[in-house]
Amino acid sequence: MESLSMIFSVLVLDANQRSALAVTRSLGRSNYVVTTADSTDRALAGVSRYSSQYIQSPNSETNPADYVNWLIKLQSERKFDLVIPVTEITSQLLLMSHQDLHGVKLPFASYEKVMKLAHKGHLVEAANRLGVPAPQSELYESAPSVDPSIQTYPLVLKPCLSKIYTGTHWIATTVRIASSAEELITILKRDTYLQNTSFMLQEFIPGHGAGVFCLFDKGKPLAFFAHHRVREKPPQGGVSVLSRSVEADPLLKDYATRLLSGVNWHGVAMVEFRVSPEGKAYLMEVNTRFWGSLQLAIDSGVDFPALLAQAELTGQAPTIERYRVGQHLRWFLGDVDSLYLYLKSSHSFKNKLARIIQFLTPRPTKCRHEVNRWDDLAPAQYELSIYLKHLLGR
Repeated sequence: MESLSMIFSVLVLDANQRSALAVTRSLGRSNYVVTTADSTDRALAGVSRYSSQYIQSPNSETNPADYVNWLIKLQSERKFDLVIPVTEITSQLLLMSHQDLHGVKLPFASYEKVMKLAHKGHLVEAANRLGVPAPQSELYESAPSVDPSIQTYPLVLKPCLSKIYTGTHWIATTVRIASSAEELITILKRDTYLQNTSFMLQEFIPGHGAGVFCLFDKGKPLAFFAHHRVREKPPQGGVSVLSRSVEADPLLKDYATRLLSGVNWHGVAMVEFRVSPEGKAYLMEVNTRFWGSLQLAIDSGVDFPALLAQAELTGQAPTIERYRVGQHLRWFLGDVDSLYLYLKSSHSFKNKLARIIQFLTPRPTKCRHEVNRWDDLAPAQYELSIYLKHLLGR
């Protein structure tokens, strides 16, 4: 991205997230004045050389009212041109409170539009209307309305919201798979939030996950990106610790475009699909915020944070047609944890030895570290210090 002729100030929230570090580095290199904030006394992005100042904030999850009041006061004093949250909780909290956040510019669509995608029941309705395949789903308002004896198993119990705001705090929900009526009954009793919150019982789709990362400007697509998870933590499936950029699947791009253009989407989105063994893709969910492996897209030539900021502040962001395929990104300490968990598992000695060799032989010409960067060493030092404290405290 070219440097801007006018200097803008940006506040990056949730600064302990690796995605916040990627945003901070991206915008700092593009000559934005970046301030970072989180609830701890120091934070991953806060120690970056690209953060001009770090500010400790209240906790948006445990003290939402204090957090909103803190941001209102800060904005009145500093007048940031753009405020970028990177977690679901902070993003939704600020969107819900936007009428009180006078002068705070967020790089999102309206709260109502965001919830059309974040609320999985509304998402399935939109997908059906726009011709995007989704698993067969039945919406329920609460657990007492379910008759487990008439369901087809296995099935997926999917809460409509991954985080539920009660007015004073947040409740984290979990997607469950039930293989029988007995399992479903147990889940409905155990997850007490299901007694008074909406959820779906959804057809189980075997296969593998696939996704496409997008940036839209008022319904117009500006950029797409895709990656393959090479290794994850935990190893059987979870957070990516080694990933590789790949070509975005044309069909998934088409589905994502239908969905996001159909709701006149604005901002970034991660559209996730499940691909069956027969090769059919089904829409699973849409995350309406920056994602964990954001740095891989930036390294591959799709600088989502800079593009988003340019679209918001100048209205002149370019469309990105191509990017580097085969670029790797490694979260080193996450990869260490993944190796440890693999070696503790019941895999054979041969498989464990192969996994050690894979860990020790990265591709130096095609692989970059997510946190460890020679031009910005402080975040890696900070992350290692926190890692060792946790390790020694076990």
